[in-house]
Amino acid sequence: MEKVVLAYSGGLDTSVMVRWLKEKYGFEVVTVIVDVGQQEDLKAIEEKAKLVGAIKHYTIDAKKEFIENFVFPAIKANALYEGKYPLSSALSRPLIAKKLVEIARKEEASAVAHGCTGRGNDQVRFEVTIEALAPDLKIIAPVREWKLTREEEVEYAKKYGIHITPKKHPYSIDQNLWGRSIECGPLDNPNQEPPKDVFEWTANPEEAPDKPEYVTVRFEEGIPTAINGENMDGVELISSLNKIAGKHGVGRIDHVEDRVVGLKSREVYECPAAICLIEAHKDLEKLVLTRHELMFKEWVDLYWGWLVYSGLWVEPLREDLEAFIEKTQERVSGEVRLKLYRGNVMVVGRSSPFSLHLEPEYDQSIASGFIRLWGLQTKSFHLKSKRER
Repeated sequence: MEKVVLAYSGGLDTSVMVRWLKEKYGFEVVTVIVDVGQQEDLKAIEEKAKLVGAIKHYTIDAKKEFIENFVFPAIKANALYEGKYPLSSALSRPLIAKKLVEIARKEEASAVAHGCTGRGNDQVRFEVTIEALAPDLKIIAPVREWKLTREEEVEYAKKYGIHITPKKHPYSIDQNLWGRSIECGPLDNPNQEPPKDVFEWTANPEEAPDKPEYVTVRFEEGIPTAINGENMDGVELISSLNKIAGKHGVGRIDHVEDRVVGLKSREVYECPAAICLIEAHKDLEKLVLTRHELMFKEWVDLYWGWLVYSGLWVEPLREDLEAFIEKTQERVSGEVRLKLYRGNVMVVGRSSPFSLHLEPEYDQSIASGFIRLWGLQTKSFHLKSKRER
């Protein structure tokens, strides 16, 4: 029998898929879950995969790879899609796709499958990456193909004795070390304030501590390496900062987002560490990069974020842009002091051996000549316009 490698989450969709892929295509199903810090019971998910019919299951710990190869480049690029979203889910998709391909090769499978719908961005992110890395593999998207409602999926599961864990809430949630994404239910109404039960990582700013907390982040060539003087690896640093900032209600995002497929979607995120680190990194860049580098990098960063959001991690332009970004990061080393208070993060101090802050030998007397030259063409325009009138 041919094999298919399925990106498995343990939820209703992917559990039903195991049976459906066997029934419709005659596949043997190998399931894979990639641990990017989603904080789930991975052992229970493995047991469920085998229970619903998978012939083999892989649990891959990719947290370190996720942070170092995907999140760190995003920090260097100050990646905020449409000025808001730190790309938490988007960054994990090409990594998961890469692991699916690796397991497919190992298992000599002829196809891979995912649980994305036809309405979202993830189908694009998975399939563009998989097709680039393994054009010979067939890609199957059962949810997009079968168009079953949740109620129909439940009936299908009951028919084949697939155990279903009742949902505790109406939301669709995706999370990893870099952030938590919440959709559906009351959030489908863009005019309704998110209910309190939407949030898990961040305190309600109104109920957060009434005393601010100061956090100092050290960067080395654009990469965060220490908090309050304590050296940490990427996974530990981001996990720690998520808790510290989340306690103060920092990191809540609520905005209307333009999806790749053309839809506008109301999105709610919790990204405490991401918001803090990007804010700190951008501020440090202002201290050490020239005006011209900063202006050009803003455009580069914007395009880098758009490529990643749009599922084009494997597009060569991303690496081209990163060549410029990496060059700028050679001087982005130093410390940034953050003040966390009731949902806000403020930069209140920064230092670097590469600081371009005001030099003491600045000669103020040269300013008048500069001003005359700087405004010369503007002045000439107005003089000429007056004569013509």
